[in-house]
Amino acid sequence: MSDQPPSQTTHFGFRDVPVADKQKLVGQVFTSVASSYDLMNDLMSFGIHRLWKRHFVAISGVRRGDRVLDLAGGTGDIAALLKPVVGESGEIIVGDINAAMLGVGRDRLTDRGLVSGLRWTQLNAESLPFPDNSFDAVTMAFGLRNVTDKDKALADICRVLKPGGRALVLEFSRVQSELFSKLYDFHSFKVLPKLGQLFAGDADSYQYLAESIRKHPDQQTLKGMMERAGFGRVDVRNLSNGIVAIHRGYKF
Repeated sequence: MSDQPPSQTTHFGFRDVPVADKQKLVGQVFTSVASSYDLMNDLMSFGIHRLWKRHFVAISGVRRGDRVLDLAGGTGDIAALLKPVVGESGEIIVGDINAAMLGVGRDRLTDRGLVSGLRWTQLNAESLPFPDNSFDAVTMAFGLRNVTDKDKALADICRVLKPGGRALVLEFSRVQSELFSKLYDFHSFKVLPKLGQLFAGDADSYQYLAESIRKHPDQQTLKGMMERAGFGRVDVRNLSNGIVAIHRGYKF
């Protein structure tokens, strides 16, 4: 039995680990999968993740000239979709805790000629290096579940938003259909690690990713967390039967 009090441990997938160790462990996972991350996303979701992300940006309310912070944005997927929306007068800061992921995304978008109006910053979502009231919108796609202290991150996101600004979180959530949930579990725990081994040479990281999804707060729990962090008018939109959900909240 561990001598550490419960408050000093957190989950890393289905394992309990010291809070101080989780950031390093998550970092190792994403450094390992960075080069194959987009390919594995396509294999894991049958390419549907691209539709989820397009819908996420389409309902974001981001407008030309906005200043947007895209957290956990290392692959550059969301930034690439946001860039034509904010235009030349807008700015997107892509923040990620993992240098390898940032490098992959920056190289990819540079190859596509997407350079102006984009900044890349290594940061921790729990302690954002920006003044209060800095952004019109903060987006976070498939990153919140890997944050150690989600409440702290949500509160800091609220802090850096301008009054009237909005936060949007796209994340895996609780599947609504019981039958579909069983099929999803089979895919996650039987198929996904094998795909990880075959295409990325790394079954363990993809086992963790599947486990991290199950440990993430469900739709209503995350809605309550956002409200406690200071957001108003929080709404939830399920996609693909709740495999993922978009949470949107406003700072007043």
